[in-house]
Order: sequence, then C-alpha cells, then structure tokens
Amino acid sequence: MLPIRRDIRFALPAGRITNWHEQGPFVTHFFNALSLLFPQGELFFMDSVRHYRSRIDDPDLKKEIQGFIGQEAMHSREHVAYNDLLQAAGLPAHNLDQRLKFFLDLQKKHLPPSFNLAVTIALEHYTAMLAEILLSDPSRFGDSLKGYRQMWYWHALEETEHKAVAFDVWNQVIKPGPKRYLLRTGTMLFTTLLFWLVVFDFHVRLLIADRKAGGHLKGFWRMLKFLYGPKGVFPRMLRPWLHYFKPGFHPWDHDNRARLQGIDGLVEEIEQTNRGYEAV
Repeated sequence: MLPIRRDIRFALPAGRITNWHEQGPFVTHFFNALSLLFPQGELFFMDSVRHYRSRIDDPDLKKEIQGFIGQEAMHSREHVAYNDLLQAAGLPAHNLDQRLKFFLDLQKKHLPPSFNLAVTIALEHYTAMLAEILLSDPSRFGDSLKGYRQMWYWHALEETEHKAVAFDVWNQVIKPGPKRYLLRTGTMLFTTLLFWLVVFDFHVRLLIADRKAGGHLKGFWRMLKFLYGPKGVFPRMLRPWLHYFKPGFHPWDHDNRARLQGIDGLVEEIEQTNRGYEAV
C-alpha cells in the first residue's frame, strides 16, 4: 500500500466552524478538539519516522515513508487552516496548539527516539480506528456541512492508506523480542491515558469558550450518545484497541483497503465543492 500525497484544500465556511456537525456544537467541538491535536501531532509523527529513515534498506518501505511524510504534511497544513478558523471565532486554538507544541518538543528532546516511535505507532492505531469508525458508518456525519465532512473523510481515508507505515518502520528498526512487545504495549497504555486527557481538556475548553454552545441539555445528550452510546465512538473502539496487544499484531490484520476505492471520487467531489464555493 503506497500512500499518495494529495495537495487538497477545502471550502470551510468560517461562520459554521463552531456548529458544522448535524448533531450540534457539542459534537462539533469534539471533532474541533481532535483537529487541534493534528498540526503538532502530525509533525511529531513525521519526526519520529524520519529519525529512522536512514536505517531502512527496503526500497518499497522507503517510498512508503516518503508518501507517509507527504500525507502528514498536508494534514498538518489543512488543520492549521481549520484551527485558524477556530481562533478567528474567538476560541483559544493558538494557545492550545502552542501548549501542545511545548510538551511534544520536550518529549522529542528528552525521551528516546524508540519511545517516540512507539507513541507514534500507538497514535497511528488510534487514527486508523477513528477513521474506520467514520468510514464504515455514513450516519456519523449525516447531513453535516459538506466542506467539513469532506475534510474529515479525506483525512480518514489517507490515515487508512498509510496506517501501517510507521509500524513497518518500527518492526524494521527495533530489535524483536519481549522488550519490543513490552515497549509497544506499555506505550499504548501510557498514550491512551494521555491522549484522551488532552482531547477531553481541549473539548471542555472549546465548549467553555463558545458561549453559544453551553447550556443546551439536548446537545449534551446527543454528544453522550455519539461518543458513549451502544454504537458510539468509544464502544466501537474497544475491540480494535485490544487487538493492538496481540503479540503478532499488524495494522493490516484488519484489511479495510476496500475503503480506499472511494478516494478518487471524494477528491473529485471536493474539487467540485471548492469551485462552487469560489463562484459564490
């Protein structure tokens, strides 16, 4: 699976940045909180993989690494633009971004590259799980605003396309054995706790800053159902999360590459939406 760098931009109506999801602002700000993680997170992923690139001899994996870095660079760029809309709407996007940058820079400076790569493959598994949840059930977005919906689908498809690249680098450069397994699984436990604490913190801060979002019991209930209900995001994530702890785990054990058949059609749809948006 060779990741392809796609230079795509999106028509994101600024006036709807706080309420673009069909389920209302509470669910909108869950996705907005995730978006705040991506510019710095994607740079962290690129640096973690790039550190080991010189040790890779497999020419196919080298090409995959190049595609991975290209895709992550595009994701970072587009989420910077997305997050700038949050800042322009009076939300503390830039402050939260800089706070995350501070901690990730400390981690890159003081912790071993092997640990940073272990964090990367854990978070790449999270993005792959979230991508599959979104792609497998169109009702997750329903009638949400088109530009935002397209951006999240594009991101989900490309995360699926490159979901095994960092993991394959890991398998190439980290010596096999019990220590590798313990580092991989132990880091997943650490990353799970930290990742969701940060998402929860960013989500709450966005809701507090967006005064129009607060005080709506119906919207709060929709968010609880979307995230924690029987078909919610977190229950759907449990089984694939547990699969990560299998000794012989590999991201393509769940072969969902059939999802990628729709990516060319999505790109064409995005271009049509952008032309219509520019015409208006």
